Amino acid sequence: MPKPLADRIALVTGASRGIGAATALKLAAAGAHVVAVARTVGGLEELDDRIRSAGGSATLVPGDLKDGAAIDRLAVALAERYGRLDVLVGNAGILGSLSPLGHVEPKTWDDVLAVNVTANWRLIRAMDPLLQRSSAARVVFLTSGVASRAIAYWGPYAVSKSALEMLARIYAAENATTQVRVNLFNPGPIRTRMRASAMPGEDPMTLDTPDQAAEKVVALCLPSFNETGKLYNYPTKKLMEFRPPG
Repeated sequence: MPKPLADRIALVTGASRGIGAATALKLAAAGAHVVAVARTVGGLEELDDRIRSAGGSATLVPGDLKDGAAIDRLAVALAERYGRLDVLVGNAGILGSLSPLGHVEPKTWDDVLAVNVTANWRLIRAMDPLLQRSSAARVVFLTSGVASRAIAYWGPYAVSKSALEMLARIYAAENATTQVRVNLFNPGPIRTRMRASAMPGEDPMTLDTPDQAAEKVVALCLPSFNETGKLYNYPTKKLMEFRPPG
């Protein structure tokens, strides 16, 4: 039986651990060649070993997503090698500091916005021509429940995810008549390093694993998934409209 993503090219950011690594593994298992982007070389090499041992294939791209020129160079390399991009999963994100807005260091603010928002815009800017060449391009950005909730001390992260949701909404609207489908995925509480950092007193064994969440991310990446402009809320297992208009 043919795999649902056979011969597809899938780019995953933040692929060295957590939901990103789990998603990369499952995309490869579904037949995709995975282009895995992350800062941690050791994590990427471990991912590559796991993908290859399962019979899949991957290209490792170590680098910092704050380097917009590097994203542009990656797009050129993908165009020369494959001529298209079929799946883009914008998973990379950083938490920043949990503190009152007045206590947030400017560098922390800049870094969170750079990785969580600007890098995803740079990915859209660089990869859109390649996505347009796919017969069924699928784009998924990972968001958070705090994007629509004003929670004290979560300022940089919440603001960045709110901005990311608007970025995705606009990109989906711009592609309403193309083969590019753009959706958001809210994982909710998942057993990741970021979650442990944000909630140090929480028992991680009470949370779902990155593998469980990744199954749903991959479902949004299949050519057979035709919804666009939606948010999949993993905690409730519901596909929702982005946000009701104000």
